[in-house]
Amino acid sequence: MIRALFTALGKQNSGPLRGLLVLLATAAVLQGVAYAFLVPVLRTLLGNQPDTVWLPLMIFALASMGSAGATWFAQAAAFRTGSRLANVLHHRLGAAIVALPLGWFNRSRVGELSRMNSEHVLQVMSVPAHLLRPAVTSVLTPLTIVIAILLIDVRLALSVVLAIPVLLAVLAISNRVVRIADAERHAGMDEAANRVVEFAKAQPVLRAFGQAGTGGPALDRALLAQRSVDRSMLFRVVPGLVAFEFTVRVMVTAALVLGVLSVLDGRLDAGTVIAVLVLVGRFAEPVTAAAGIGASIRMARTSLDGINRLLAERPLPEPSRPVRPERNDVEFDDVSFGYDDRQVLRNLSFTMPGNSMTALVGPSGAGKTTVARLLGRFWDTTGGQVRIGDVDVRDIATDDLMSMVAFVFQDVYLFDGTLGDNVRVGRPDATDDEVRDAIARAGLVDVMSELPLGTDTPVGEAGSRLSGGQRQRVSIARALLKQAPIVVFDEATSSLDPESDVVVQRAIAALSENSTLLVIAHRMQTVLAADQIIVLDDGALTERGTHEELLTLDGTYARFYHRRASSAGWRLTDAVS
Repeated sequence: MIRALFTALGKQNSGPLRGLLVLLATAAVLQGVAYAFLVPVLRTLLGNQPDTVWLPLMIFALASMGSAGATWFAQAAAFRTGSRLANVLHHRLGAAIVALPLGWFNRSRVGELSRMNSEHVLQVMSVPAHLLRPAVTSVLTPLTIVIAILLIDVRLALSVVLAIPVLLAVLAISNRVVRIADAERHAGMDEAANRVVEFAKAQPVLRAFGQAGTGGPALDRALLAQRSVDRSMLFRVVPGLVAFEFTVRVMVTAALVLGVLSVLDGRLDAGTVIAVLVLVGRFAEPVTAAAGIGASIRMARTSLDGINRLLAERPLPEPSRPVRPERNDVEFDDVSFGYDDRQVLRNLSFTMPGNSMTALVGPSGAGKTTVARLLGRFWDTTGGQVRIGDVDVRDIATDDLMSMVAFVFQDVYLFDGTLGDNVRVGRPDATDDEVRDAIARAGLVDVMSELPLGTDTPVGEAGSRLSGGQRQRVSIARALLKQAPIVVFDEATSSLDPESDVVVQRAIAALSENSTLLVIAHRMQTVLAADQIIVLDDGALTERGTHEELLTLDGTYARFYHRRASSAGWRLTDAVS
């Protein structure tokens, strides 16, 4: 546990924890020394030798005061170290999260990251703040007492020493069982947290179909699984606690029996035996207390292991000599990609000329979104290269790459700030005039006029005060403001109302003047505006060309086009002269 704490803190932040451990060790040892000197004090008092009591009594008093003083300083240091630990963990987690590949993030990570940055950090913070002192005391104070008993009588000491391996064995077995249960409990809580977030987001759909009172099968299963794990945890923890307590009681009883026998056969006087039995009681007290805090320490250890696993995640490697592309043409050269033993893309090759528009079409699961995300280096390819201006994206610094590529996703996330703040995410150093111009070009002027404070109006958490189409326009405004040489539309038009769709089409046309566009779309008017159309199927490129060229092939695209045209009830006709 201590080693894991040092790992989480890092070398540059471990000084306060070392100082705290020194103070706690000093307090625990001095407490054991004070208890040890109770033996000569009680021996002299019960042996009618009061004149010799002053020296051991003085040592007892000094050790007690030293222990109390060290404990006071340690307690103050414990709270400071706990606060420092929480602060460091939040900063290190934040730094680790922003360095992770964007492909690492998915819906299942929401509950995990939320609990890690709140509940897990608080549990780890409680270790130095509350749990470390009794844990250190439960080891060093009994150890000091055992040494003292050994110096007094070996036979009495054996009753304590022989119990230690049994206590450690019981503790190890209990820890192993409970550690597995803790891992299952944490996994269940993460899954339940994910399902609760999903349930909250799905409220409009659930209420529309009269299901608001139920959480849905996934949430119900997650909550039942968590309840089952919590119940089984009780049955796994209790036997270990009972066995530990029983071993301690047997040890105390054995010491009492040996003490009585020692008095009866004349080896020890009654005063010494009484004093040693007091020491045995002092030995048992912190050891029993350790069993009580064991569950909290194990839970904190599980949380700490999860945090350290995240901190150990490999970020995308940064190039040692980064190169910034001079052009905005894009090339996929024999690109393959897969994960979890699933091949998503296979030997994909195509080019996107600078300031052109490429439409990606294909059935669901064909790999369209993967292509878009490889362009932004959400992941690294498993084969081949993605190049911008003849430069491999792996040779471009992450900040440079992110400044060159803008994304407009289907699911738009807005921060709980003002409309202007959310647009300014596209380019934080933009002037107010540039922000207003982007808002106007994204068709947000009418929306802004309806808001009570204009661009200073809060949009609510995740943009809850705006409609889906309005949130999409904010995303368009970000892309316009960013002025990125490459813009990716990932199904941004798939679920828009007609008015918002017109705005997006205009924005696409405006962006295509100075940017290379990659558009994943299902709407024909978007596809028809493209300079070239790439057809993907099962991770492979099956067709490529203009609309007219692909229609003549009478292949996948032609079928796609005819289905869309017939379902929409329209078709292209020759112009009337």
